[in-house]
Amino acid sequence: MAYTINKTDGTVLATITDGTVDNSTSLQLFGKSYSNFGEFLNENQIKLLENSASTSAPTAPLKGELWFDTSTGQLKVYDGTAFEPTGGAKAQATQPTSASAGDLWTDSDDDQLYVYTGSAWQLIGPVYTSGQTLSGWKIETLTSSGGNKVVSSMYAGNTRVAILSKETFTPSASQSGFAEIKAGLTLNSSLGAVFEGSSSQTGIVDVSGTTNTSSTLIAGGNFLRTDAADTTAGQLTVDTDLGIRIGASQDLTISVASNNVTLAQTSQDKDLKFTVNDGGVTKTPLQLTGADGGVDIVGDVTITGNLTISGSYDKSSVDVSTYTDAFIEVNSGNASNVDGGLIIEKASGEARMFWDTSESYWAAGTTGSFSQVIREADTVADGDTNKAKVLKTTAGGLLTITSANLGSVGSDITSSTSTSSVAVPTTGQVAKSLKVWGGSTISDDGSNSIAGNRYVETSAPTSGQGANGDIWFVREA
Repeated sequence: MAYTINKTDGTVLATITDGTVDNSTSLQLFGKSYSNFGEFLNENQIKLLENSASTSAPTAPLKGELWFDTSTGQLKVYDGTAFEPTGGAKAQATQPTSASAGDLWTDSDDDQLYVYTGSAWQLIGPVYTSGQTLSGWKIETLTSSGGNKVVSSMYAGNTRVAILSKETFTPSASQSGFAEIKAGLTLNSSLGAVFEGSSSQTGIVDVSGTTNTSSTLIAGGNFLRTDAADTTAGQLTVDTDLGIRIGASQDLTISVASNNVTLAQTSQDKDLKFTVNDGGVTKTPLQLTGADGGVDIVGDVTITGNLTISGSYDKSSVDVSTYTDAFIEVNSGNASNVDGGLIIEKASGEARMFWDTSESYWAAGTTGSFSQVIREADTVADGDTNKAKVLKTTAGGLLTITSANLGSVGSDITSSTSTSSVAVPTTGQVAKSLKVWGGSTISDDGSNSIAGNRYVETSAPTSGQGANGDIWFVREA
């Protein structure tokens, strides 16, 4: 007949048939008439004696079952969900859940001990985490020639910052930063530790003395005063971009912004003057005028670098500007192509000589009417082919044109031997020369000599041909 196994609360754990073994729990449960049951029975007894001592928890625990965790050396009980330590503090990185009042928990990450109050985990100690190292007050005993001294040491990050003592003494063993411990609070001298804040006494400095007792103890008389004129022998540094302000109305300011320094006269319409002592005479070579924002310079100005003027240049006091440079450059650094040159103001309009960028030539003119300035390269030697161009002769002195109209120039050709004159004759003078024969001029009406014709033929004149004064040229056929 099968065995029915019940738990303490009466619920059925398992039903074991005859001759079988049940492994639903940490113990082996065997049915009626199971052979060799003695071995299982003895092993079950051993498990109960050692509380299932192992590095791993039982695989099928029952609520209330004990397990000795050999990896941590803790006795744990199964609460229905997990095995929890039965005594001592729970050691883990996170806060335990389902805690009861009085439970202890060791934060394994920070090495701190907590107790559960019934509503929250309260820190017992230490007040610092393992990563923070020793920080806060620590009661210590220091030896001295006058016996042991109990002191309270203040630590921050495992460094002793101050020692609180009821009496003054010198430690027998060297204490870093504490050659002597004063009654009260002594700060670590190697840290340069100071008190920050104010008290009823620190606001008052005795200025009667000027002799410093050490590099760190400064006599009150060596501090600069704010209520009277004073002098310093050391360098004065204002370590703020806000700079300094000078004047009863703080008219002059020196400030810094983005490493740029600004020297400012802040009073409206007031000047900023720069004066020098010239042979005992105070002069103002430079003045920034507040009323108009102008700059007034008195005396010679030497500029070793470049002078860039974005506005107008006005030199009205003299008629001539003199430059020692061989060239004057305009429109320098301007990537755009614009007209540029010389402008001369007149009583009416203006005269210009400039480079015309659209036409790519020099132009000149006045009152908006400008013409090209002709270069030698713009002239041509052949005026017959290149009409409407400016003419020049060839290297041999030849000038070629289509036609020419002349005024009353040159002189009459009165003889076929008149070669002394180099003047160009007019059309009328050439026509008149045709009437010259043998030095005499044939008049239009024939009164001066016999009028004649010129003939060019391939044969000689025959009887009856021609008249007095005719010339007959015979050429070969």
